[in-house]
Amino acid sequence: MPYLPLTANEEQEMLAAVGAASMTELWRQALGDEPAPELKGLPRGASEFEVTRYLAGLAARNATDLVCFLGSGFYDHFIPAAVGEIAGRGEFYTAYTPYQPEASQGTLQAIYEYQSVICRLTGMEVANASMYDGGTALFEAMMMAVRITGRRRAVLCGSVSPIYREMLRCYCSNLDVELRVTTARVQADLAELATELTPDTACVLVQYPNVFGVPEDWRALTAAAQAQRVISICSAYPVALGLVEPPGALGFDIVTGEGQSLGIPLSFGGPYLGFFATRLAHVRKMPGRLVGRTVDLAGKPGFVLTMQAREQHIRREKATSNICTNEGLCALRALAYLSCIGQEGLRQVAGLCAAKTVFLRDRLLAIPGVTGYDAPFFNEFVIRLPFDAAEVVGRMIDKGYAAGFPLGRYFHDRKQELLVAVTEKRTREELCGYAAALEAVLAACDRPA
Repeated sequence: MPYLPLTANEEQEMLAAVGAASMTELWRQALGDEPAPELKGLPRGASEFEVTRYLAGLAARNATDLVCFLGSGFYDHFIPAAVGEIAGRGEFYTAYTPYQPEASQGTLQAIYEYQSVICRLTGMEVANASMYDGGTALFEAMMMAVRITGRRRAVLCGSVSPIYREMLRCYCSNLDVELRVTTARVQADLAELATELTPDTACVLVQYPNVFGVPEDWRALTAAAQAQRVISICSAYPVALGLVEPPGALGFDIVTGEGQSLGIPLSFGGPYLGFFATRLAHVRKMPGRLVGRTVDLAGKPGFVLTMQAREQHIRREKATSNICTNEGLCALRALAYLSCIGQEGLRQVAGLCAAKTVFLRDRLLAIPGVTGYDAPFFNEFVIRLPFDAAEVVGRMIDKGYAAGFPLGRYFHDRKQELLVAVTEKRTREELCGYAAALEAVLAACDRPA
């Protein structure tokens, strides 16, 4: 956005319009007997050139040239140039949420197609028009299960992302919902989870692949949940669904996830995309809006918001969700991405991620002192280091690598463990360079954790 300074004349015009002779008078009118705020701590004004140079200096401090091996829900995937071109078209880029569907046919059709690809990707029957992000989508799934069952207890598998766990805990702290979190294991203890499925349990929530990168077969759990009339919920990594079985085939009732890996660049936490899909039997309890296809009186096809009366702008406190808008532009990017690469392209991307991950993991486990877990993985895996993983990550930055996610940040008993992610963007030279740099860093470390 360009820098638009306010002139002294414009300030006087604005003050005159509100009936104040000066800023002091304006503060008096606004605050009454309260004293005007002290603004002495604010810096003096600067020119446009000075502000631009200062902000550019701050931005330059970000290490944007690191070779990225970070994951844990957000991944450095390749984005075809067509995705940005399509999402940047004025018809989409400047359009608001389609509250008047008759005037927003292009946007509604794009959302309809987005819903269709999410259903195909997840193996579910119906998807909504997108949500804010993966974490809030998972929370909305939990509350949907509460509405369906009338129960107030939710069981959260300990191998779900700690970021999502904290979001759910925060939301539940002010709700009449008991959140039960099981032990965090690299591979879930299905027997422990099954014992948590009591008659007062609304839902069980898991991640696929889990936060440690392990894709698990959840069929036994979903069957046990169905026997207890417990709603089974899965938070899925969409690129992995190009290779592993879709959650719908595993028996889940609701599938959510973070759509950042579908054509949305990494950007300090957002804006990102939450996707949400379920079975047709539960569609009227699903949050958010749903776009459908119909015909008008002349028989011409058209697109409508078939279910938006559930939202706050219409139902107020009776709304099924606090989502009164959706990440429409991000959903469009996901649709454009999946349309560009296609079904076979997604399989190829997933296959490249898996193959390169196997290659790097083998190289890293050959380094003295580095060990791992005997568990399946897709494009992420955990290694154990002989030193504090956070310290190793810091030293790897100096060598040009974002080495991974130190699990000790959220798991206090895993301070020597590092979660490493590999995408199709990583070249053989980068993988070999990472292994060589890690071996050099470990050799130089002389202070054990």
